[in-house]
Amino acid sequence: LPPAAEQTPFRLSVSVLQVTHYKQYPPNTSKVYSYFECREKKTDPSKTRKVKYQQTVFYGLQYILHKYLKGKVVTSEKIQEAKDVYQEHFQDDVFNEKGWKYILEKYDGHLPIEVKAVPEGSVIPRGNVLFTVESTDPECYWLTNWVETILVQIWYPITVATNSREQKKILAKYLMETSGTLEGLEYKLHDFGYRGVSSQETAGIGASAHLVNFKGTDTVAGIGVIKKYYGTKDPVPGFSVPAAEHSTITAWGKDHEKDAFEHIIKQFPSVPVSIVSDSYDIYNACEKIWGEDLRTLVEKRSADAPLVVRPDSGNPLDTVLKVLEILGKKFPPFENCRGYKLLPPYIRVIQGDGVDINTLQEHSMALCCVTVL
Repeated sequence: LPPAAEQTPFRLSVSVLQVTHYKQYPPNTSKVYSYFECREKKTDPSKTRKVKYQQTVFYGLQYILHKYLKGKVVTSEKIQEAKDVYQEHFQDDVFNEKGWKYILEKYDGHLPIEVKAVPEGSVIPRGNVLFTVESTDPECYWLTNWVETILVQIWYPITVATNSREQKKILAKYLMETSGTLEGLEYKLHDFGYRGVSSQETAGIGASAHLVNFKGTDTVAGIGVIKKYYGTKDPVPGFSVPAAEHSTITAWGKDHEKDAFEHIIKQFPSVPVSIVSDSYDIYNACEKIWGEDLRTLVEKRSADAPLVVRPDSGNPLDTVLKVLEILGKKFPPFENCRGYKLLPPYIRVIQGDGVDINTLQEHSMALCCVTVL
């Protein structure tokens, strides 16, 4: 683990299921040992239920341990707050005040629990133990499952990292089939999910989980999570490029779409620049503006600083194929070693909408029959 993070906002709060459990264990209980696994729920045999993935990527535990459970997390103020809340919540005195004061006095508020886990980033078949929890003090046997609620929230980064890996496998398959190399694979699926999640913390956790598999992200919160709770050998774990949005195009007015494109592409001459091109008519933008009006400007760019044309509406498969067809006529493609067509290195295409693991599979199969992006 990296150095301890700053004091955390841990509260003695938990799902109400755990609050009264210390009264329910058998007399003289001294140890509770629990484990976490990703498993398939047993259902009615007459109902078919497919397991989506047979392997999971284990990720996110270290974040939870550092942010919520490490260091002095029990204080007199928190004990009193929990006592008052649970008194009103249950209308009864059920809170384990004695147990929490014991932890405060004997361990100075540090939690006497031990968590053992497989290395983060490991790919583990379903049904295997991913981490275990137990108390190191017989007097605190009840603490093991008290922390269950916060620890099982690891389901979210595990789900994101696993889904991201499965998409990477699809991309790797078709990239190898169409080009014979996996070069650039880590940039083939970009995270634009910042605005699609429920909170700032969710954005950070989910984006950091995606970065287990890829290096492209616009969700800066994920970079912060990794740098603070995991560390990275690089200055940052994820990268992006300057990119336009519809407002930076439509602000110029419909009659000045070409001026908007020209202005933006000139602002970033030495790095890749992504320009959304469907504010009015994606096909006209590709054929007339990029393919004719600004063609010379595009052709002057390099493989290290390509123009990235971004369609962002319509059916992704239909739109991308037509965009590639138009651009291929304006910027003559060449064939690679596998016989697939590639656009010149100074121009690329990125699809910015309607992408998930299902459409990715369908579109990859279709696109590899035509061209390589």
